[in-house]
Amino acid sequence: MSEATIDRTVDTTPATVRVPPSPPLPKAMQAVGYALFRRQIVGRLAVRYGGAFTLRVPVFGHMVVVADPALAKHVFTASTDDLGNIQPNLSRIFGPGSVFALEGAEHRRRRKLLTPPFHGKAMKNYERIVEEETLRETAAWPEGREFETLEPMMRITLNIILRAIFGADGAELETLRRIIPPWVTLGSRLAVLPTPTRDYGRWSPWTRLANYRAEYDATVGKLIDEALADARVGERTDVLALLLRSTYEDGTPMSRSEISDELLTLLAAGHETTASTLAWAFERISRHPAVLADLVAEAATDGNEYRQAAILEVQRNRTVIDFAGRRVLAPVVELGQWRIPRGYSVSVAIGQVHGNAGEFPDPQRFDPQRFMGKRPSTFGWIPFGGGTRRCVGAAFANMEMDVVLRTVLRHFTIEVTTKPGEKWHSRGVAFTPKKGGRVTVRRR
Repeated sequence: MSEATIDRTVDTTPATVRVPPSPPLPKAMQAVGYALFRRQIVGRLAVRYGGAFTLRVPVFGHMVVVADPALAKHVFTASTDDLGNIQPNLSRIFGPGSVFALEGAEHRRRRKLLTPPFHGKAMKNYERIVEEETLRETAAWPEGREFETLEPMMRITLNIILRAIFGADGAELETLRRIIPPWVTLGSRLAVLPTPTRDYGRWSPWTRLANYRAEYDATVGKLIDEALADARVGERTDVLALLLRSTYEDGTPMSRSEISDELLTLLAAGHETTASTLAWAFERISRHPAVLADLVAEAATDGNEYRQAAILEVQRNRTVIDFAGRRVLAPVVELGQWRIPRGYSVSVAIGQVHGNAGEFPDPQRFDPQRFMGKRPSTFGWIPFGGGTRRCVGAAFANMEMDVVLRTVLRHFTIEVTTKPGEKWHSRGVAFTPKKGGRVTVRRR
């Protein structure tokens, strides 16, 4: 596959447009197949067509799916004037003040405000929270009886992000603990479906989503008021306090609605995907005795090189978020041998990139050793997306998974199983173990 370049000066007549091939299926079948069986459909078409193919899908319309790491690199490094934010995007779930809604310079300005709470010294403060919440949740784990880890991981990651964002506990956080999990589950499913053009009544899923949002706004509004009234807010290290103190380069602060939307984005994005990856981690290591033994041995020390390699391999081998999207804004974007016209969506098929044999020999094998002593390829390993829209909380999520795994391995013996690997289950946006990442443990 030749390397891609971006060219805005080309002629945009139909003769100059050349999109990748599309399967010979009616548009309705393509739409239904993508909506209900996205992972399977994309996987089969990648085998048939190779590095790129075209689909007509719900919500996004004409979509070029990229399954080749070289093409993925150029998607992620393209100018934001050429390939912009995919439309529609998760801002229709999180709100117009979310970083997902922003383009270009506005997007860059917002990322500058969101980066400090999840890097540097702030990370050390969060490690203690991660360990405390892991010990609190695992105190009730049964011994000698198989149970699923997905829901416990969801509770752990939700409590961690709530404490990191708001810094304290109380009635408002109890409300958020109650509404965020069903909101995330419902929002994940609706995010890949078209928004209805009419109101279907109070029992419709969109109305339920709006009701959750109204309760969330009221709750977070109280937390913002309490923070603003706190005489010591300038000394606090939680994310809410940091956002309230932060300003753009021109000195203006974020608005209340922007803070509310951004906190919701952090709560959702920093909760489900990390928990899903951890559930896959337990599913994987319980089926690979040698990997588990090395992880246990390392957990007794202060090291984490092998644990980090295992986390990277889980994210590659069991990809939770399987696509990263862009929208063609230039008249024509040249991508390898293809010339994609304005208005098309471009989706990087992350699962297929992670399964590329050129980047990862024997890609179906679960093998953390492939990451020992070296960092993964920038555009071959992309669980957090890439380019200017790479997940701002990637470092936080990595730290979180590292500390959770270390804590569990130090306090529990995980029994090895010979059962087949769990199948994939779609929650709309994220893919989780179908049986919830079931394991059997005993206390040390």
